[in-house]
Formats: sequence, C-alpha cells, structure tokens
Amino acid sequence: MTEMLPKGLMISAPASGTGKTTVMLGLLRALAEDGLTVQPFKSGPDYIDPAFHRAACGRASFNLDTWAMAPGLFGAIAAEATGADICIAEGSMGLFDGVATQGLIGFGASAETACAMGWPVVLVIDVSGQAQSAAATALGFARYDPEVRLAGVILNEWPAPGMSG
Repeated sequence: MTEMLPKGLMISAPASGTGKTTVMLGLLRALAEDGLTVQPFKSGPDYIDPAFHRAACGRASFNLDTWAMAPGLFGAIAAEATGADICIAEGSMGLFDGVATQGLIGFGASAETACAMGWPVVLVIDVSGQAQSAAATALGFARYDPEVRLAGVILNEWPAPGMSG
C-alpha cells in the first residue's frame, strides 16, 4: 500500500497538551513555503486539527484511523498523498494511546498508523519542570516498541513562559 506513496513523518508525543499541533503547523507551513507539496494527515478521529493543517499548507488533511477504518478505506485515504512530495501526520493523544478493544485494523494508536505507513516518528516532549528526565522519557519511547522508529525528539516547553494554557 505505501510503496507508491511519498515518504513521511508522524509528529507525536507522550501525551496531549505538549504543543504537537503547533509544531505540526509550523512544519507544514515551512515545507510549503519551501515549495514542497505537503500532504497532511491526522491520526485518529479529529476534525479541528485537519482544518488548521489545510490553512498551514494549502492541501486538505485526512484522518487515518486504525480502529475505525477497514484496510481498504485506510489505504484509499492514504492514497490521497499521491502527487505530494512528503506526508506529515499529526498523532492524537500519546503515541501508544488507543482504545481498549481492537477495531478494524488495530487499537487506534498513532504508533500503529506510523507503522502501517512506514513513517518514523518525531516525538514532541513537554520539558516543563524537568531536565535530564526528558532523556529518560525519549529513551523509553525509543525502546518501548521496536517496530516504531523514532527519528528525532523536539524538546518543547508548553505553554511557553508567560503564556496561559
């Protein structure tokens, strides 16, 4: 399914509220301004973030959901990336979070979507109130599931100092 599609990345995090949407939007905009055709995706059933994705890069964003979608539908939606230079997907909740009962393909975790698409993960860690412990968090995520490839880590402080959130 993914052999014909462009390379991609999953932007994910240990939990919600880390600033991954802000990172995602900045990355989409920067790549689009560099002249790349970027195909955005959202892992899971979110209908707000895809609208932001489109505003950032000018291309419609689509949901990929391993819990709710049968393999044929998942593949058809993934095929929306045809003609793009790169795919960038935003995870929902934490990288390994899904539901308790298996759905049509899996449990709905962003890690499953990344593996199904062959994408490595960029982990966004909120480092508020920590220092070296952020390295332990990243190491744990890198080792938790050998099928999930961690491509990098962004250390973020969310909300930024002086902002309410």
